[in-house]
Amino acid sequence: MGRRPKSARIEGDAAATLVGGAIATEPLADDRETQAAAEPRTATRDEPTAAAAEPRHDLAHIASPAAIAEATPSMAQFLEIKAANPDSILWYRMGDFYELFFQDAVVASAALGIVLTRRGKHLGQDIPMCGVPIHRADDYLQKLIGKGYRVAVCEQLEDPAEAKKRGSKSVVRRDVVRLVSAGTITEDALLDARSRNFLTALFRSPSEMIALASLDISTGEFEVGEIPALDLPGELVRLQPSEIVASDAGLADAAIARAIVMAGSVRTPVASAFFDSLSGERSLKSQLGVSELGGFGVFSKAELAAVGALLKYVDLTQIGAKPLLRPPRRSGLGATLIVDAASRASLELVRSQNGDKQGSLLSAIDRTVTGAGARELAARLSAPLKDPHAIAARLDGVAFLIDADRAREDVRAALCAAPDIARAMSRLAFGRGGPRDLAAVRDGLAAASRSAELIARAAPVGLPAAIAAIAARLGAAPAGLLDSLRRGLVDEPPHLRRDGGFVRAGYHADLDAALALRDDSRRVMAALETRYIEETGVKSLKVRHNNILGFFIELTQANARPLLSEPLSATFRHRQTMANAVRFTTDELVEIEGRIASAAERALSLEQDIFNDLAERIGAAAAALGEVASALADLDVVAALAEIAQAENFTRPLVDDSAAFEIRGGRHPVVEQALRAAKAGAFIENDCVLGRAPPPANASTNATPGFDDERGRDEAPEARIWLVTGPNMAGKSTFLRQNALITVLAQMGSFVPARHAHIGIVDRLFSRVGAADDLARGRSTFMVEMVETAGILNQATDRSLVILDEIGRGTATFDGLSIAWATVEHLHEVCRSRALFATHYHEMTALAGRLDRIANVTMDVKEWRDDIVFLHKVKRGAADRSYGIQVAKLAGLPRSVVQRASEVLVLLEKKDRKPAGDGAALDELPLFAASRPKGKPMPAADAGPSPLEQALDALSPDELTPRAALDALYKLKQLR
Repeated sequence: MGRRPKSARIEGDAAATLVGGAIATEPLADDRETQAAAEPRTATRDEPTAAAAEPRHDLAHIASPAAIAEATPSMAQFLEIKAANPDSILWYRMGDFYELFFQDAVVASAALGIVLTRRGKHLGQDIPMCGVPIHRADDYLQKLIGKGYRVAVCEQLEDPAEAKKRGSKSVVRRDVVRLVSAGTITEDALLDARSRNFLTALFRSPSEMIALASLDISTGEFEVGEIPALDLPGELVRLQPSEIVASDAGLADAAIARAIVMAGSVRTPVASAFFDSLSGERSLKSQLGVSELGGFGVFSKAELAAVGALLKYVDLTQIGAKPLLRPPRRSGLGATLIVDAASRASLELVRSQNGDKQGSLLSAIDRTVTGAGARELAARLSAPLKDPHAIAARLDGVAFLIDADRAREDVRAALCAAPDIARAMSRLAFGRGGPRDLAAVRDGLAAASRSAELIARAAPVGLPAAIAAIAARLGAAPAGLLDSLRRGLVDEPPHLRRDGGFVRAGYHADLDAALALRDDSRRVMAALETRYIEETGVKSLKVRHNNILGFFIELTQANARPLLSEPLSATFRHRQTMANAVRFTTDELVEIEGRIASAAERALSLEQDIFNDLAERIGAAAAALGEVASALADLDVVAALAEIAQAENFTRPLVDDSAAFEIRGGRHPVVEQALRAAKAGAFIENDCVLGRAPPPANASTNATPGFDDERGRDEAPEARIWLVTGPNMAGKSTFLRQNALITVLAQMGSFVPARHAHIGIVDRLFSRVGAADDLARGRSTFMVEMVETAGILNQATDRSLVILDEIGRGTATFDGLSIAWATVEHLHEVCRSRALFATHYHEMTALAGRLDRIANVTMDVKEWRDDIVFLHKVKRGAADRSYGIQVAKLAGLPRSVVQRASEVLVLLEKKDRKPAGDGAALDELPLFAASRPKGKPMPAADAGPSPLEQALDALSPDELTPRAALDALYKLKQLR
């Protein structure tokens, strides 16, 4: 492993603040110290000086040359290493603990909830200290990294016994072996097995494009791309990087800073010099082992600058250790469906609104059985394709495994035994791997071999191209590697290589002999004793052992004479004479004793050599093993999509370059599963037709985009925009979202929840459903709505799909209606997008008669005894009412409020029917408090029937005479 000079550090932030953290590890002077320095004053007799009240732990003070000269040797070593790593919390290895001192200890004790103590003094002041035990280091490290801190891990580089040889006061050599940050984690205990952990370098080019280079160093997954600045928030939300590396100038850009906050990533500033395109090109060539990059595509200077900064940061944090790097995957505008950040949140693709995976589209479709497969599924869902041929190839693979259901079950069973090869290889490459990582590669290769056999058996004649490619990559590992790992490793190896015991018996003859000496010394000595008895003829000869002499041969005085005489005396050398016994030794005994004494050490050393040999063989095959790992992940995804398609009755979509958007019997996969889990009834499917491909020449031209039911298909005009009306709770938002989700599923290469789906490629997907504010930036709900709507109208094209819900509701009625009206006109005339537009403004339905590519649809409801029943079915036409008061009643508003709202509604509608400026109807509307005579409060919601209602119930109209009816009417009037 390469070593980093202690003076090396990440340039850019000269102030020793902890990058990305909320608390500075070496803060600059606080306000009190600054004031004291600027305005010196004399402390009173009863007031301590500032130095006494506030111990100074800033690095410039405690690690100055004069301060280090006064420190103890051990503390001087700590201060030198800390000075070389000012922007990290330093974990200083001392025996079985990582110790933290000074401000690092203060910060860590608060962040980890551990006790802050003191140890010794430095410059006359107590040294704050805390520590974490080695065996629990991962737990504490995870907490610090999760809070945004970076940790420098300083290890002991020699045995304390070696240090003592240099003198009693010599200090054990120590140095930082790695810097751990949110984006540079490789330990399984610190990672989510089912999520990627990207470290992303971000560079803004002079052309205002943003170049991004992203690496998951735990797997070697590598992405490079360039996007417009407007698309940065959506791209960062897609990547979900744990840590973002950028220059100080880049991080100072308000738009970039907002995008990083939206993605929830840790920010790490580095010097602008890191972003060097020439250096990036050289580093990338070196990492990929090529002399030219043409085989991986064309990279812009901005992309190479981002790559250069990324690889330089990795080199610094890993102290020269090289990560595995898979061939770069191209991202950006050309390859994938673009979904902005707000739309991703609105559609809940991989996270629900509360930030959990549960309730997201990913959770609804994830049937993968491996961590690598889960990561690949999330990657595909986050970046659907735009190439119809690539999509069709993926769909062919899913269809194959749907039909070959027995093979699918067997493949999934084999994949369940496949460990995470990619992450095991990464730890081995960094020198942090253990025997279980070797076993992970072994078991992963075994699962790959088994899966390839099952696929070949399922289709002996031919395979779809996607499955055939996967099968070929499954066998990419070098011949003999799997056999060596099987022969060399025990079935269940220990976690730590230093413990030994992971090499299978029979793999290495010298190791077997060393282990035999270590474990069977009694048997070896018993055999030697038997042979000596035969050679000497003295049956009382014994081979014994004590802590002073070690092993020796012992005979009684009477029987020792033959060994003292020739020829046996040449072999058996006299060693000690006792009162009743004589002791001897032999060269063979001395040699065996030495071998036994060093057997354990030798066995462990041989095991380390075997470990290194197997790890080197794996490293030499890294590229091929990377292909195997990605093939296993791809196979898991295809099998999982086939599993969900069959279990949930998904159908294969037709995705092409046409302008079609025809979904028949579409369903919302998340809501459908939630209803089933709650046993709340079946999901009501719906059609959505925003355009159809031209019919074949011999096809009937009577079919129109409408709705299927038991009565046949309703006629509807050809439309690119549907105006969706209907009451709240009727299912408008669900209907809007489900068509967007079906689009995402289709273009990622999945079957979809519908009876039929024909989708022309969508280039951008916009979804503005639901209300939210952004108080931290001073934005109201309406302002957020307008900003997001502006982004849609400025970027949508004729190939985009736009989902809009209740635009304009956050302002005055006529303002909102005007904005909604103009928005629909812009989508129709300028963007010409396929769109679903839900609204409560009934006036909007008039657009269907004015613009030729707009149609009205509504959510069907039925009225029953002043209540409404939601049918959740989309039908042609417009809603005749809002039903808002009925929905309020269902929500449990007090009866008095519902009744009052009905009165107000009647009078407002009366006003609406009168000429403009006539306010007579509103004049008839008394204040709420005056709506009933004083002294007669409005009945509570649970007070039961009023006297008036009781009197009405007691009447029998058929039995009343005209005179009796008139009297009853007067009585009822009195009760009012």
